[in-house]
Amino acid sequence: METEAATRWLTDAEQCAWRTYLDVTRLLTYQLERDLQPFGLTYNDYEILVNLSESPELRMRMSDLATATLQSKSRLSHQITRMENAGLVRRENCESDRRGLYAVLTDHGMETMRKVAPHHVDSVRRHFIDRLSPEALTGLHSSLRPIGEHLRGLRGKP
Repeated sequence: METEAATRWLTDAEQCAWRTYLDVTRLLTYQLERDLQPFGLTYNDYEILVNLSESPELRMRMSDLATATLQSKSRLSHQITRMENAGLVRRENCESDRRGLYAVLTDHGMETMRKVAPHHVDSVRRHFIDRLSPEALTGLHSSLRPIGEHLRGLRGKP
């Protein structure tokens, strides 16, 4: 265990950047979630619909969907049950693996995506994209990409 003397505390500039990032991330997620509420969707619902709508045959193995959405298998299972009850998705058995299940986007789920996606994109534009210059967006992408690569490399490791 590190001692306090070995801790590399954040400088004022680092602390400011970190806290601003956390604040903006929470506020943006909150606003995007609010903008999905009129459609009866949560941000997690929408993320699942996006993943399924972009997958071959509009389906994903539940374990892959859990990984893609950073949810535990148990939490995803509960979420999929709620979405099944709303008619957005259905579960199907995996022919090649009796223990495996697919989450499959229904026609109603795809119709919901087509209806909600333009509103979600508008929300992302209003609250994020249009607040930054093209140069700032490029810089933000360049800055965040190595962090994303690092964190993806850590997935599944203790």
